[in-house]
Amino acid sequence: MVAVLPALRKLSWPSAGRLWLVLAALWLAACEPISLPGTSPAPGPGVDPSRPVQVALLVPGGSGQSGDQAIATSLENAARLAVSDLGAVRIDLRIYETAGSPERAAAQAVAAVNDGAQIILGPVFANSARAVGQALAATDVQVLSFSNNPTAAGGNVFILGPTFDNTARRLAAFAADRGRSRIFAVYERNESGEIGRQAIAGAAAVTGATLAGSEGFDFSQQGVVEAVPRIASGARAGGADALFFTSNTAGALPLLMQLLPENRVGPDQFQFIGLTRWDIPRAILDLPGVQGAWFALPDPDLSERFTQRYQAAFGAAPHPIAGLAYDGIAAVGALARSGRPDALGRAALTQAQGFAGVGGVFRLMPNGTNQRGLAVAQIRDRQVIVIDPAPRSFVGPGF
Repeated sequence: MVAVLPALRKLSWPSAGRLWLVLAALWLAACEPISLPGTSPAPGPGVDPSRPVQVALLVPGGSGQSGDQAIATSLENAARLAVSDLGAVRIDLRIYETAGSPERAAAQAVAAVNDGAQIILGPVFANSARAVGQALAATDVQVLSFSNNPTAAGGNVFILGPTFDNTARRLAAFAADRGRSRIFAVYERNESGEIGRQAIAGAAAVTGATLAGSEGFDFSQQGVVEAVPRIASGARAGGADALFFTSNTAGALPLLMQLLPENRVGPDQFQFIGLTRWDIPRAILDLPGVQGAWFALPDPDLSERFTQRYQAAFGAAPHPIAGLAYDGIAAVGALARSGRPDALGRAALTQAQGFAGVGGVFRLMPNGTNQRGLAVAQIRDRQVIVIDPAPRSFVGPGF
């Protein structure tokens, strides 16, 4: 019996026109006021210890879509929770709705800077992050987007969302250490799948693993059905001992997990590895094809503590990306606590030791991407078991 793929989206967070992400930060202060075309001068982002740090939070509210509003509400709630935890550090948090539109996001970012914003948290979607970065390119203000799409990173834009590159390196290194070093990549032929394939290939090159081949498929039910025999023959011909999948549980993964074992490419012959979370929704854990598979996730103990605190404060579970807003505020607070005028400068933003987030340690990279400490989990008997804990610092195993 062939399962039907759920409705397919465009791309963003691993595979939809929007992207989730997780991280926090700061930026390089300049003392001179800035001026945007057609606007009045706005103050630079230098930090005055006697005044609150003004943070603009760009959320996708106002689009009329319930999904966007749910994300917006959860991000704002998490940010306010973080502000309440900062103690003596004062944050002036101001909310700007983007309606999920790049044009609206850019206009709101300009308005925020002219209102005095010293740093931008958000927006969520990659195309909006790019638009905001371009709109503020002539200013000193850094943008900490919630996207996880590396094409949005660079210049004045940092992405906070967990990236495929970071996840692929963690898992490829773990696989190589455990004798599963010949990796065969299985990816969908769309933007998300291609980014994932490149991440797997890049990870293999720097972790001691070998890319034993790759096979793509059209992002449709028929595309998966037609690709399965090619995946099976390619993995065997390449001498692979592990299959690394870019698909997520809302896309092609359930169908692949059904059809591959039927073609004698199952978890008993190959180590299955997932580039995305394979425990959401939990129903995926019941599939025979995922038993024994590995995937990466944020520190589960820390993540659960955040979820419990959020639920106690707001009466509902947080959206999966809500922790990014908390981390962003927490990092800004930690840097502002130094009292230095350049506390939100680029050098501080990209400090090597990083920050402690609600899902574990993270740090921003000079190219605008990020690294996060991730645990490696295995699905056993329909349960998720952590088999390699998330590192608690950027020194030692896990990086």
